[in-house]
Amino acid sequence: MQDDAFWDTPVQEPLAPRAGRRSRGNRAATKVERVETRGRARALQALYAADLRDLTQLRKIATHVFDDLAVDPGERQFASRLVATVADKCAQLDADLAQVTNNWRLERLGAIERSVLRLAAAELDRNETPVKVVLQEAVHLAERYGTTRSARFVNGVLDAYARKLGRL
Repeated sequence: MQDDAFWDTPVQEPLAPRAGRRSRGNRAATKVERVETRGRARALQALYAADLRDLTQLRKIATHVFDDLAVDPGERQFASRLVATVADKCAQLDADLAQVTNNWRLERLGAIERSVLRLAAAELDRNETPVKVVLQEAVHLAERYGTTRSARFVNGVLDAYARKLGRL
């Protein structure tokens, strides 16, 4: 085939993997996140925005964040429940977290770490999700939006928090 003929031939689209099956080579490309996982990320975004602006306006800020991002209804419902728990019990959650953050005041933490801790504490308070799932998801969020050090710190604090609650 000559070079000119190559550019004139129609482009063949790559084959898409069959529905319901994962390819062995690239699991990340076919992996679909659960609604709850995406909802936690949306709730974290709202908590972070409120932490930087005005935490007393958390519900209003969350509504704006969810509207701006056109959040899926399932994700929005899950995230809204977590945001409502933080809004209703923020002072108590902060006091409980302060008891297990040895040598660290919450206001000295980074906004991401503080938001992840509040989010996980609210989810543990709701008692609808297994503790290990809450911890794993929180560590994943801290690593994804923060750093590896953030993830280790969040893991340690939440482990102590869950033990304090008698859930681990």
